[in-house]
Amino acid sequence: MRRYMSVGLVAAAVLATGVTPSFGTARSDPLAEFYTQKVTWSPCDEGRLECAELVLPLDYKRPAAERISLVISRKKATDPARRRGILVLNPGGPGGSGLGMPRFLADTEVAEVYDLIGFDPRGVGRSTALRCRTVPDLATFDTRPADSDFPKWAAEARAAEDACQRAAGGIRPFVNTPNTARDLDVVRAALGEEKLNYLGYSYGTYLGAVYGSLFPTRLDRNVLDSAVHPEWIWREQFRAQAVALRRNVEDWAAWVAQHHDRFQLGATPQQVMAAIEQVAAALVTKPIGYQTRTTFDAAIGVGTRYRPLWSDLANSVLDLKAGKPSETSALLAGSAQNDLASGVFHTVTCEVDWPTDVETYFEDMRVFRDRYPYGFGVVRAAPTTCAFRTFTPPEPAATLKRDGYPVGLVIQAEGDTQTHYDSGPAMATRLGHNLITVLDEGKHGLYGTGNTCVDRAVNRYMVDGILPPSSSNCPGDPRPNPTQPTSPQHVQTYLNSQVLSTRP
Repeated sequence: MRRYMSVGLVAAAVLATGVTPSFGTARSDPLAEFYTQKVTWSPCDEGRLECAELVLPLDYKRPAAERISLVISRKKATDPARRRGILVLNPGGPGGSGLGMPRFLADTEVAEVYDLIGFDPRGVGRSTALRCRTVPDLATFDTRPADSDFPKWAAEARAAEDACQRAAGGIRPFVNTPNTARDLDVVRAALGEEKLNYLGYSYGTYLGAVYGSLFPTRLDRNVLDSAVHPEWIWREQFRAQAVALRRNVEDWAAWVAQHHDRFQLGATPQQVMAAIEQVAAALVTKPIGYQTRTTFDAAIGVGTRYRPLWSDLANSVLDLKAGKPSETSALLAGSAQNDLASGVFHTVTCEVDWPTDVETYFEDMRVFRDRYPYGFGVVRAAPTTCAFRTFTPPEPAATLKRDGYPVGLVIQAEGDTQTHYDSGPAMATRLGHNLITVLDEGKHGLYGTGNTCVDRAVNRYMVDGILPPSSSNCPGDPRPNPTQPTSPQHVQTYLNSQVLSTRP
């Protein structure tokens, strides 16, 4: 559904339920047949990877009942003499396909010493899929909706939940983070590995923390890139996205004010913010081409997270302020739509209880509409399908912990809009991991995306086992030179390079 933005890779709640087989070989173990199944590889991804299909229980409490399939991919270590096992990869979501992840990281140092393992989680892609029916749009999409529109947003969320339940009710309660973690342990055993290593982005950080909580003796080195907050599962995580968006806008406004001689949008941050609101107000009564207040708000949210685009965004505001259309603004607004969620997203994020009184959401929407209009901030406060959940989660939530597996890394960017910066320090503290802060950066997903400082630290840890300091910093992409010319082509090229920053 287009109405609900993903955390960029977020998830659900966890608790070990006693289903923690060690290696699945004991004759009395009801999961033995899954843990010892034969893996048959065949070429996939146009021959660039190998893929295989595993059989798994739908419900690990009833392994003799219904079964599902899980498709995994592999790229073998390029230096077999130095191989130190498998590295399981997850891009986030929940609901993101990970089959192509080994190809994405094929040129990194970790690809030399690990077999890179990707997978489509249960409910996703080529694995047994959870498919929800779509429903008609009932509300007009607006970054600053009127109070009278709020019930339409709630009605659309309720209709989406009902449609998903009708289409996916049988498997839906079992598409969750704990079961996905249990699936990974079957993958580990089926591949003949005593331990697995792990790299997860966004929601994938939560999945990795869950796996370590359920199977602490089976997790070795692990990196959690752009972490979710262990105390914000899940409504508060979404609300924090709007706060992060606003903070980036304010940082950008301060930078533009410092260069008032170049941009003439205000000599103080407050004056620059007022100029933004002036353009937004004008677009209500007189759109410019395809530019409306909603698309403008979206462009501000995207443009301010990416520091190299700050001059482009300021020039776009200048054009719109003068009544001229802006191709840059249109590109940025279009990029914001890549943040939309899937049916699996709506199932996994409903594993914990959400408020069921719609007035709770409406009160938040009033505040977020006024305080956080940029980048669809109000969506983060609106009711989701979880407010009308039609299934009962099979297990309660539990506290994440690290008890028995090595110290890992958490990587967090200061301006990340999908997982607020505070999530990183909180996850690092909860698990006793070392924290790498990427300063003045709005990207979501850092390793393998061009940050040489992050890449160096992760490679030393994953390849050589050398931890960075308990808390350290890496620089983000530099802010632009405001005197240099910009162009829509520059914006498009940069946005195309943000592989993980817009991954659902």
